[in-house]
Amino acid sequence: MTSLPPRAGRRCHNALNPLHSTVYFSPDFAKELAGLGIEDSNAAYFAGRAAAMGAVGPGVIAASFYNFSHALIARHVPEVWRTAAPEVVLEARLRAADTTLRRLLGEEAVASDEMAEAAGLALRAAEACTAHARPLYAAHADLPVPEQPHLAYWHAATLLREHRGDGHLTALLGAGLDPVEALVSHTATGKGMSPRWTLATRGWNRTDWEAASDRLRERGLLEGEGELTEAGTALRAELEDTTDRLDAAPYEHLGAEGVERLTVLGRGFLAAAVVAGAFPADLTGK
Repeated sequence: MTSLPPRAGRRCHNALNPLHSTVYFSPDFAKELAGLGIEDSNAAYFAGRAAAMGAVGPGVIAASFYNFSHALIARHVPEVWRTAAPEVVLEARLRAADTTLRRLLGEEAVASDEMAEAAGLALRAAEACTAHARPLYAAHADLPVPEQPHLAYWHAATLLREHRGDGHLTALLGAGLDPVEALVSHTATGKGMSPRWTLATRGWNRTDWEAASDRLRERGLLEGEGELTEAGTALRAELEDTTDRLDAAPYEHLGAEGVERLTVLGRGFLAAAVVAGAFPADLTGK
């Protein structure tokens, strides 16, 4: 097995994961879910991402998503499953992925040899993902692989995203970060969602945010003005390193050359999506 350069798997993930995420910011997804009777954006997200697990309750979603308020989830779940069954939601999500990728990337890119190559590489990497202690990955791994290359690529990106994400939750637990502390410390790196977006979508309020900030300050992880301390910066770096280790298998399976090629292809597709307006301009930042 060829050894990978440092953080090669993380770089590859960072190229693939955002393209998967475009669907949840897409008006096409909102339209598809509204067509099923799910008009609230939070309900649509919970249904769209959790549907692979079946008609699960708010506790399962809170556990597997980690950083969302149980109270927010419980406002919409399980009621959302009485509006649309999980299998119907999954069909709508795949239609939204199709429309979104065609709109953001263009028909030429969707039908390109590069897209087919990227799909093949990403699916090969996903062959080495493991299901134990990874509920969101395991649920999506049970879904069929779409036939069209751009949808197969999106599906593989979903598998790789959830595989890494499930492992990241293990790292957060090991670091003793609760859901809000994880959000606050991630935002403090400058790479996470902005506080405005976090509070608007995760179901927490400013009091929750400040209380979590105080707990991080007591641990010596956060400065008075909300900046990470040296210890806080080290902890966030350790979290990513642990996540890399738990997520190494798919990229080691693909090999250094395959990982590099998939990263290049993924970055090209992602750059096109960003230029096309896939994400809100104020999504990230402190």
